[in-house]
Order: sequence, then structure tokens, then C-alpha cells
Amino acid sequence: MAFGSLAPWTTGRGVPMRRDDPFFSLQREMNRLFDDFMRGFGDGAPAAFDGGFGPSVEVSETDKDVKVTAELPGLDEKDVEVMLADNVLTLRGEKKSETEDKNRHMSERFYGRFERRIPLPVEVDQDKVAASFKNGVLSIMMPKSAKAQQKAKKIQITAH
Repeated sequence: MAFGSLAPWTTGRGVPMRRDDPFFSLQREMNRLFDDFMRGFGDGAPAAFDGGFGPSVEVSETDKDVKVTAELPGLDEKDVEVMLADNVLTLRGEKKSETEDKNRHMSERFYGRFERRIPLPVEVDQDKVAASFKNGVLSIMMPKSAKAQQKAKKIQITAH
């Protein structure tokens, strides 16, 4: 006997999904949780998976540069390390707790080490990269390399 015939909430081989079944809801929620957890493994997209936190980032691009902005509330510039190698920007650091565990009754805040790898959309000039930190926001400006700027060509649109 095939498993599909025993599990009415699965799809396949003509067995209909029973959306009102509580096991279907449980399976769907578990799939969503695993998908959220596994999303981005290997592509540098997610935040840290070591029980800590990872900064939310924004990557924008103009004709001349790439800008990465990362939110790092509660951190100072001395708590963060920025590295660029093989066209991947790496942000790493540590957020330390301000109170000892024995004095803490409840906490919804995240502490610990983090590392975030961000693949860049184009090649940048590593010698001209500049980073600034203000009010918990890290901004990194990376001018595109001459080669990357030459690859972009604006196409004129004509009306008929």
C-alpha cells in the first residue's frame, strides 16, 4: 500500500488535499518554518543562524556605485567588522548583553555574534570603498569598477 493512500492531506496520484484536516495545517506550518529557516543557506541572504541575530540590509545601485546599508541598533562602529573579498561583502560583529543573566527576568532582545555575507551585483573598486556609522546604521559606499561601469549601456528609445 502506498503512503499517498494513507495520507489524505498529501497531493499526488489522484488523492485530494483535505484542507480542513488539522494534520494538513500542521504540515503546512512545519513546511513554512523549515523553508524560512533554510532559505538562503549558501547564498548569503539570511541573518545569522547561530542563535544570534543578523542585521537587516538594503542594497542599492546607481550608474556609478553600490550602496549597502545595514541596521545595527545597539552597536557602535568598534563592534562591527567590514570586509570585502571576491565580490562578497562580509559584515560581522557581536552584540553584548548589558545585564547579567541572573538579573534578567525576561528578554526578547537578541545578543551574540553575527556574520552576514552579501554578494555584490557588480564588481567594485576595492581601493575606494568607504564606510560610515551613525545612529546604529552602517552605510557602505562602493564605487563600481571601470569595467563594471563600461558594461552598462543606456539604450535610446525611439517613438514610432
